[in-house]
Amino acid sequence: MPELMQFLMSGVTVGAVYALVALGFTIIYNASDVVNFAQGEFVMLGGMLTVLCYASGLPLPVAALIAIAVTAAAGVALNKLAIEPARGAPVVSLIIITIGASIFIRGVSQLVFGKQLHRFPSFSGDAPIPVLGATILPQSLWVIAGGLAVFVGLWLFFTRTLTGRAVLATANNRMAAQLVGINTRYVMSLSFALSAAIGALAGVLVTPITLVSYDIGISLALKGFAAAMLGGMGNPKGALAGGLLLGLMEALTAGYLSSQYKDAAAFVVILGVLFFMPQGLFGTKTTERV
Repeated sequence: MPELMQFLMSGVTVGAVYALVALGFTIIYNASDVVNFAQGEFVMLGGMLTVLCYASGLPLPVAALIAIAVTAAAGVALNKLAIEPARGAPVVSLIIITIGASIFIRGVSQLVFGKQLHRFPSFSGDAPIPVLGATILPQSLWVIAGGLAVFVGLWLFFTRTLTGRAVLATANNRMAAQLVGINTRYVMSLSFALSAAIGALAGVLVTPITLVSYDIGISLALKGFAAAMLGGMGNPKGALAGGLLLGLMEALTAGYLSSQYKDAAAFVVILGVLFFMPQGLFGTKTTERV
């Protein structure tokens, strides 16, 4: 029982990170129908920039806020410089642009930060907390709380604010949104800023546990995409559930089979969803009239 509880604790922690990445995918997909494979690089930038600011002597909370703000600005720049000029191109072309942006960000980060692993101190120390015979790190609680807070914040944003409803209207019908006076360009920039900020927050929260390097974005993007597909692409509730489920699958696979197989869980999820449940757990089936 303690062994299982330990695996579950680990899975929920990792799953919360995947859920944050999946939520970033969901926001941009809802606003533009684009799958942004640079989302993992936003996580990396959040961690790396926090390390850089903290090493320069800034307090950790200030360093984290600066990292999130700069990463959000990078998200807006990606939209303005790469996505917006290609508006009207096939969706596949836009996806390729995001992959190119991911490679570019990764290359620049390697030059600026180097290839070594980086870390900054945990928010609440490193003394493990006993829970039902298992232990959990205080930083893991920050990760889980951060994931839940972002989910609740997004739910309130989309259901209780005019700007959030404008994002949903743009996602539903971009032309109709423009006709009723919604500034769809602003909505797109806001969506990329929110997505990048959420990714950066994930990087800030998880770096004290897993460390950060210039190349972590690839695996995080893949697993965040798998989580978003599992839950139903475009569904925030599905992104949260998909991330947690994927994290638990990885932890149980590593614990009861081998850690060599845990990364294969994301590929199994993607293939399984594509073959048997293309709409995901919380997605809706759609039909097109021709």
